[in-house]
Amino acid sequence: MFSKICRGAAMLLMLLACAAAILPQNGEAARREAVHRLNYFQSYETEVDGRQALRIEVGMDRDNVTYDVTTRPYLEKQLIIDLSNTEPGKLKPDYTLLAKYAKHLHIRELEARHTQIRIDCKNPVVDGSYAVHAEPADRTAKKPYRLVIDIFATGGTASSSRVAGVSGHSVVIDPGHGGSDTGAVGPTGVTEASVTLAVSKDLQSILENSGARVTMTRNKDVDVYGPNASDRQELQARVNVGEYTPGAELFVSIHCNAFSNPASHGMETYYYAGSPRGERIATLVNEELEKAGGLFNRGVKTANFYVIKHSSMPATLAELAFITNAHEEQLLSNAQYQMKLAEAIARAIGRYFSGN
Repeated sequence: MFSKICRGAAMLLMLLACAAAILPQNGEAARREAVHRLNYFQSYETEVDGRQALRIEVGMDRDNVTYDVTTRPYLEKQLIIDLSNTEPGKLKPDYTLLAKYAKHLHIRELEARHTQIRIDCKNPVVDGSYAVHAEPADRTAKKPYRLVIDIFATGGTASSSRVAGVSGHSVVIDPGHGGSDTGAVGPTGVTEASVTLAVSKDLQSILENSGARVTMTRNKDVDVYGPNASDRQELQARVNVGEYTPGAELFVSIHCNAFSNPASHGMETYYYAGSPRGERIATLVNEELEKAGGLFNRGVKTANFYVIKHSSMPATLAELAFITNAHEEQLLSNAQYQMKLAEAIARAIGRYFSGN
């Protein structure tokens, strides 16, 4: 009997020892998983790598928070940040932000220890239009460990260029092709749709920096009308963007040329015959592109292109270069050259509005 009791006691001691070995680890796990409680909020305008930005700082009572940043195609101007193992803590559910960059910030606990930050931005949320990172506590500045969110004013482009003459005016920019339609394709695979969008975004940035109101027929690689549209439906959808934009004064469509002969080269601009103001903007864009781009000038021409024919406002269509020409394809795919073309078109628009 005594031996059985001893064996039972020995087993009990072994179990207690195992439990003791496990408990500290569970305590460490609990400490690792301790909830983050938000306790600090600040937003202010600053400069980040040469770009104007709205900086938002959301602080918490401990470090090493896990977060995911997402965007949603159907809410293109909303930035969403999900914080794991986090509670809203002392922060308000809603904050008003600088309208130049974003309108509102919302903080919600969607479920236990899952907090979501939603920011309603002014511009579409695309790669390069925002940045998110964590920073350690700064005792000197009396700031806790925090998540830092930068919202850039220019919707993803880094241009700080400005032009005179456009402030207060409303311009519609039409990046040609997109979505199911790549447009022409260069020898190394560069697509017309990607070039026109890049140049158009640069142009948008410059005009908005200069005080203009800009409406884009598309700001990402999509069909404007939607899937399964006819060519006429797609083109009319682009025209409609301009027609339905209150106060729109000018329609500028951006394209790249193409031809079966790879030696074809140069740039040209178009307007619809019988539109003297269309001719004026086409001429100005042509002059500025020639000076900035350094390509052969094929002239200012008339055409029945749908978007310039059916726009009720003055309209022009610019063929920046031949994407089917190896040299010009290389230029068109270069970000610095794209910006140079955008600056040229912006100057032309400034001259148009100022009468120069």
